[in-house]
Amino acid sequence: MKVKKLAHAIALMGVFVPAAGPVLAQEVMTRVEITGSSIKRLAKEGALPVQVINYDTIEKSGITSTEQLIRSLSANGTGADNMTSGNNVFGADADRVSGGASYASLRGLGPNSTLVLLNGRRIATFGASAKAVDLNAIPLGAIQRVEILKDGASAIYGTDAIGGVINFILRTDYHGAEASLNDNFTQHGGGAARRLSLLGGIGSLQKDGFNVMGSVTYDNNEKLSSRDRSFANGFQPERGLSPDTTGTPYANQLSGAGTALGTGFKRPGDNTTYLQANPLSFQGKCDSIPGMSQYQTALWKDVTAATRSTYSCAYDYGADYIISVPVERLNAVGRGTLQISPDHKLFVEALYGHNKALAEFTPVQIQTSLAAGNAYPVGGAYYQDLSAYIPTFDKTKPIIYKWRANAWGDRKQENVTDNLRVLVGAEGVLFGKWDYRAGFSHGESTTKTALLDGYGYTSQIYAALGGGKINPWLDAGQTQTPEAMQLVESTKFRGAFQHGKTTLTQLDGNLSGEVWQLPAGAVSMAVGFDLRREGYNFAQDVDATQILLAPGNAALNEASRDIKAVYTELIVPITKELETQLAVRRDHYSVFGSTTNPKISFRYQPNSMLVFRGSANKGFLAPSFTQLYSGRLSQELPNGTIDPIFCPTHPGDPAFCAIARLPYFSGGDPALKPETSKQGSLGLVIEPVRGYSASLDYWAVNSQNRILNRTPQVVLANAALLSQNIIRNPDNTIAYVNAGWINAAGIKTRGADLSLHGEGKVDAYKWSFNLDGTYTQSFKFAEIEGQPYKEYVGNFYTRDLYLRWKHNASITLARGDWSGMLIQNYSSGYKDQLPDAGKAPPPPGFNPDVKAYTKYDLSASYTGFKNLTITLGIQNLLDTNPPFTAHNVDEVVGAGWDPRVADPRGRSLNVLLKYKFL
Repeated sequence: MKVKKLAHAIALMGVFVPAAGPVLAQEVMTRVEITGSSIKRLAKEGALPVQVINYDTIEKSGITSTEQLIRSLSANGTGADNMTSGNNVFGADADRVSGGASYASLRGLGPNSTLVLLNGRRIATFGASAKAVDLNAIPLGAIQRVEILKDGASAIYGTDAIGGVINFILRTDYHGAEASLNDNFTQHGGGAARRLSLLGGIGSLQKDGFNVMGSVTYDNNEKLSSRDRSFANGFQPERGLSPDTTGTPYANQLSGAGTALGTGFKRPGDNTTYLQANPLSFQGKCDSIPGMSQYQTALWKDVTAATRSTYSCAYDYGADYIISVPVERLNAVGRGTLQISPDHKLFVEALYGHNKALAEFTPVQIQTSLAAGNAYPVGGAYYQDLSAYIPTFDKTKPIIYKWRANAWGDRKQENVTDNLRVLVGAEGVLFGKWDYRAGFSHGESTTKTALLDGYGYTSQIYAALGGGKINPWLDAGQTQTPEAMQLVESTKFRGAFQHGKTTLTQLDGNLSGEVWQLPAGAVSMAVGFDLRREGYNFAQDVDATQILLAPGNAALNEASRDIKAVYTELIVPITKELETQLAVRRDHYSVFGSTTNPKISFRYQPNSMLVFRGSANKGFLAPSFTQLYSGRLSQELPNGTIDPIFCPTHPGDPAFCAIARLPYFSGGDPALKPETSKQGSLGLVIEPVRGYSASLDYWAVNSQNRILNRTPQVVLANAALLSQNIIRNPDNTIAYVNAGWINAAGIKTRGADLSLHGEGKVDAYKWSFNLDGTYTQSFKFAEIEGQPYKEYVGNFYTRDLYLRWKHNASITLARGDWSGMLIQNYSSGYKDQLPDAGKAPPPPGFNPDVKAYTKYDLSASYTGFKNLTITLGIQNLLDTNPPFTAHNVDEVVGAGWDPRVADPRGRSLNVLLKYKFL
């Protein structure tokens, strides 16, 4: 039986969960389908690198959301796919219709490359953007376990799973009733999380021939603001960090023909022509206004023109971000199963999820101009005369300025997403030897966005500013007049703004069983089909072009595609020690045509304590609807953009070296090609003695035609290669930049997964230890086709951080009714982004190395009261702050810290009460 137990350990290897330890030694004889294969076998005979996490461990870990769970996986990427980073309107990873969504990204290959399943079947992608499955749609309170297949490009589930598969398994046969209450409070305030869950079921498939069960879970996560945490500080110039913006609550004046500053000004003894001015800067009093500071020109002189920043104030808008998004979630799951005979059962499953997230951004940044009619008029009550500082100041001319318009308040969006899936299915055994499964399902995800505050009609806002009654130069403690605030209110838009919907209709089935006998054992085979229709539409409820800095994407009319797939799988025992798994999948896309992708894997067990395993496969990832069809969206770059081609030949000319209001367009590209991949793994599992095991799996992925969102900053940084995307006027000044989705070069990534498990007993104490870690040896790619591949592991990047090492380790100790758990989450450090794009030496206090981040969680559970389980936990036991990083907030969310790596909540207390009524 040791061989069978080891094989079972292989199937579940990678488990970091303490409660999974005893499962490895159980004599489970039920035939089950393990993620990664369609052939039902004894669970202990599996050999795939599947990590399994059970719900009991999730609860005891203090995990309150699916996002937290996925982020704890070492194999998951360290990217901007979380709700905090998504609460953004610019930057390389900004999803302007994120709506509070979060995503999985195994191997850091992106959400589109990770296949998220519910009970082995697909669910609809996020309704707003159709980007990928929103993790908030997963009913965490109803799951039984989570299986993570780290071997990507599954020929069974879909070759679009280049990064891997995450399969959430729901409870399917529950009898009884239980209620649980989970409260999680932070020590420093803000960001509290609460959950109430009810679960009930009647009937037994074995005794009664039926089972009906249902689960309802309500979550409420409170807001946490950057101002609530001292580490969220974007003004630390001695360490290389300061705001790169002149859009301030106390406005900076701009130059321009026909304005008070004219085409610029000079200072005594300085022949430089400066283009912006602020009296607080001349006085050295920029910091007299909360959140403002003197613009640190030396830190950004090669990014933003010094002629615009030297006499300007800056604003730490990054410290105004929400770093924990307020969310309410309601998830309900119902399932009814009828055992119509010993070999056949029918079931109906319904899933409903309601998710409401409040996105909150800093107030709009307005840059006025004479052409827009919003300049401050001569004779206005608040006309700001700078003659005392600038002798050439012409107070007979209007003032144009750049202003963070706090009078309009924070921009607030309410994003409501409703997810629905209904599934009717059957499964059982035919002729006593063939396992079958079939199902028909329909799923929808609908997201509606309403603007609650901070937005207004562009024409009305400009007219209000041009009237001179609104003061863009309020000193500390001053407020707008009632008349001005009434005028501000009259310009606002509140109400329904946009909506998106995705649909997924699926018919699938498979048949598996033993087909013939070989000397080494039975050959097993599976055949299956998967028919899907995917649909997406996105539209505005109002004319978004009339609203200043309106969020969201351009409208996308109804788009749909059909995917037809067939696959087969064969498990062949070559010898009693060697087994191979052969699979092939053929998909036909109504848009891209057909593709055939094979997969081969093996398991070799020379003795009772050692197993070798490996795989090789091909992947195929079609572009998403948004990447293909989203319309052109007009936006603007920050003031002071530098033209990398013509600024060197026109030094000091603001038309090339300090460009104001440079427009750019983003959107989809119908000519995008699918991403393809080749990948494989090779590993071993060893169990020298019972209760102690280790696995090491080396993996590699090579892809081509990677689909990237090409930002205008990337276009300008690669102007020579992307000259066709920079549209110029006859005088060679830039008219606008074309950005959006492109097929870049490929990816080459390598690494290894390490899993350790140990368990034992000392006197009356049971203990276990688990570690699940991922080492990324290399992650290389080129931003633009034709560039050399660049190494990103351990280096700052705006989309994902590719960390050298991540792990989750746990120790548990149990005796009688008591049990305790200590968890360590570790992420290695990396090289920070250099100030001024690395073009000038950083300040002496700048540390080029961002420190590693380690967090400890401790919990204790007691089951001594009848039907009641009490769990108390402390998350972030040592109250560790996120490591400092000096990255530019214009490119990655987080002022002085990075939400892609660290938890901003600090130390928190978790209280879980679970009561079983039956």
